[in-house]
Amino acid sequence: MSGPVDLAFDPWDPAFVADPYPAYAELRARGRAVRYEPTDQWLVPHHADVSALLRDRRLGRTYQHRFSHEEFGRSAPPAAHEPFRTLNDHGMLDLEPPDHTRIRQLVSKAFTPRTVERLKPYVRGLADELVGGLVRDGGGDLLTDVAEPLPVAVIAEMLGIPEADRAQLRPWSAAICGMYELNPSEDTAARAVRASVEFSEYLRELIAERRRRPGDDLISGLIAAHDEDDRLTEQEMISTAVLLLNAGHEATVNATVNGWWALFRNPAQLAALRADHSLIPTAIEELMRYDTPLQLFERWVLDDIEIDGTVIPRGAEIAMLFGSANHDPAVFPDPTRLDLARADNPHISFSAGIHYCIGAPLARLELTASMTALLNRAPTLTLAKDPTRKPNFVIRGLEGLSVEVR
Repeated sequence: MSGPVDLAFDPWDPAFVADPYPAYAELRARGRAVRYEPTDQWLVPHHADVSALLRDRRLGRTYQHRFSHEEFGRSAPPAAHEPFRTLNDHGMLDLEPPDHTRIRQLVSKAFTPRTVERLKPYVRGLADELVGGLVRDGGGDLLTDVAEPLPVAVIAEMLGIPEADRAQLRPWSAAICGMYELNPSEDTAARAVRASVEFSEYLRELIAERRRRPGDDLISGLIAAHDEDDRLTEQEMISTAVLLLNAGHEATVNATVNGWWALFRNPAQLAALRADHSLIPTAIEELMRYDTPLQLFERWVLDDIEIDGTVIPRGAEIAMLFGSANHDPAVFPDPTRLDLARADNPHISFSAGIHYCIGAPLARLELTASMTALLNRAPTLTLAKDPTRKPNFVIRGLEGLSVEVR
């Protein structure tokens, strides 16, 4: 089915970005796959289809392991974007087996349940310290005071990035992530290219330093894996580090502020959570479902597929709408209602299949730590003023979240 001109789905409309969920309901009513001309994609809005396609090996994050650009009917990316493409295309999120499998097996050792368990005291202590600062100041910006510094510090600590260098990470990440929006502008691309060059140069120097003085960190571990039997190129090391840094904090930051903004808009649910902290585990899952940090995930069609009688040919691109899938009434009764006690909650905010988020256990630990600290140390936390939504659609977040602690 093709998307008509009156389709409410409009990722560049501030009103849509503010609340895309009514448009998703319309999309789901239109069909299981809707052609969207402005981005040359097929939109897939239903939970069952998104869940199945994430596991379908006829789709891929890349096609270059099987086809050239010409064979696939696509143009090569502009030459000016090459530094971004090199950095992005060697990270495991944009690779397919066997390269994806090889890199993921190496990295997964840093995210085992035992490793995450060992991090608990550090994460909890840091969350408590950050929230303590917010309380002493009588409030502030929940984004810059708690939501950002917690996951940035944790993933930087794991990778072995010196504390003095960490202030650069968030701006680099924001510039690079701008390229994941739909139809990014040339200004966005230029910022992403510049950040890719600077970030890569920084990591190349850090890798050289870790070769001279190995530490008990993930970058040193990746170097050891490379030296053992050339299982990782230097570019793959750099791309993996950038991916872990970006993915290791971006979703957690946005899940934190999106979640608290949702709680402030649903005071009865917030009161229930404050009265019963045993709701925290289900609350975190529900908040990630209710206002999904990553709204869309793209895949290339490597072999023809069929959705509800519509053949989507090889060479097409599919946009799986995570935010829509997480509001599908076929799976989530009364999906527009925030229910922190929702027990049956198969949201797909962490994706699925071979690209399931490797850091999901760490993200849950960080979200639990910050929520627990805020409930314990700032039980009177209130919203100081309504936030401004970031103009991004794919990566959904806020410009800030001003709060007061009385």
